[in-house]
Amino acid sequence: MVGEKVNGVDVGAVESAVNTFKENPGLANFKFRVHNKWINGGHNHVTVGNFYGANQENSHLKTHELDADEPPILAGEDLGANPVEHLLNALSACLTTTLIYHAAIRGIEIEELESDLEGDIDLRGFLGIAKEVRRGYQEIRVNFKVKTAAENIAKLMALSKLSPVFDVTSNWTNVNVQIERK
Repeated sequence: MVGEKVNGVDVGAVESAVNTFKENPGLANFKFRVHNKWINGGHNHVTVGNFYGANQENSHLKTHELDADEPPILAGEDLGANPVEHLLNALSACLTTTLIYHAAIRGIEIEELESDLEGDIDLRGFLGIAKEVRRGYQEIRVNFKVKTAAENIAKLMALSKLSPVFDVTSNWTNVNVQIERK
């Protein structure tokens, strides 16, 4: 049964999931996966098909596919957004979804929401030619434009901090890399 929708979100379905996770915390443990295959040069192809959650394997309704490459100025063929642009995409999408969902369950109506992200990166770090330079983004700026009541702006700012990708990009996340011979 479809419940009340706020911002296009079925609030009843979200509240049901929240209550389920409160009652059974183990059901809230999810594992998301992607499979990446190198094609040529900087071009690689990612498929997203299944994930683990609610104590079971789940499949997306369809397999999602993404390509990554570098622009010609970075010796690529520009067959997809580059990896650091994919990171900005993930951050913008997660911040947006977080704001929309959390606003919906709090009854905050949003008529329009857009964001622009920009990140500063010094490629000397990635290229290993300046050890004192960080390999990743030094700073990412997010600028939201939202059509909502003025009193919601401060609430939305606080809600944005609930984004999982914001957390990953703002805090230390352990990444365990293993390489094995095929």
